[in-house]
Amino acid sequence: MRSLSGFLFVLGTATAGLYLLSVRLPGGPREGSRSLKFPSDLEELQELAEFLRYYNREHHTYVLLLFCSAYLYKQCFAIPGSSFLNILAGALFGPWTGLLLCSALTSVGATCCYGLSNAFGKKIVVYYFPEKVAMLQKKVEENKNSLFFFLLFLRLFPMTPNWFLNLTSPILNIPVTQFFFSVFIGLIPYNFVCVQTGSILSQITSLDAIFSWSTLLKMLAVAMVALIPGTLIKQFSQKHLSLDSSNQNVHLLNGRKSS
Repeated sequence: MRSLSGFLFVLGTATAGLYLLSVRLPGGPREGSRSLKFPSDLEELQELAEFLRYYNREHHTYVLLLFCSAYLYKQCFAIPGSSFLNILAGALFGPWTGLLLCSALTSVGATCCYGLSNAFGKKIVVYYFPEKVAMLQKKVEENKNSLFFFLLFLRLFPMTPNWFLNLTSPILNIPVTQFFFSVFIGLIPYNFVCVQTGSILSQITSLDAIFSWSTLLKMLAVAMVALIPGTLIKQFSQKHLSLDSSNQNVHLLNGRKSS
């Protein structure tokens, strides 16, 4: 009961803080605050990006603070939909700054989720996911001599639900340092694809722009990077990790990627 009340207090405080940031825009039109909500589809994402790009011209620091707060909120409390924020980062800050920002925020937010789970959620996670926790614990034990690369494998694997790894890692006694850097490195390809998508979409102003050489080369780069995780997984897992099969690991966690 104490764990639940403590978690609800942290959640309520964070929610209130984020809400105040979203409604008290310095020098901004009041009607703009209506757009400041987490986007749930492409249309809402485009509207939010358009407003924040305009607002970012004179209030860059505030937009950066608001974006970082929203991103960490989603990561800390394992809320799906961070891919929309990755795309938004590409549209607001550009491909490379956006990638660095998202990679850092993903790692920090996931580590905060690790801490919250360690403080409040261990019993809840074990209660609701006993079989998955037990099987993942077995895999961690089998790969304890190459634990960091096993964690990297899980992050690179497209079907791994990152929220579940964030919640279970303290239960599995995974060192927080290895956890942090496995998230930072392992999710770079995923973040890259999302951020580059946002960067490309923000530059398309007409149908002719879709077929420009610059846009086509960026789309090709995104496609090539998307192939990297699968190649790394296949080569490294066969040589170094104790894995029965790739399919078993898919069924082990049985989820969709959500950082």
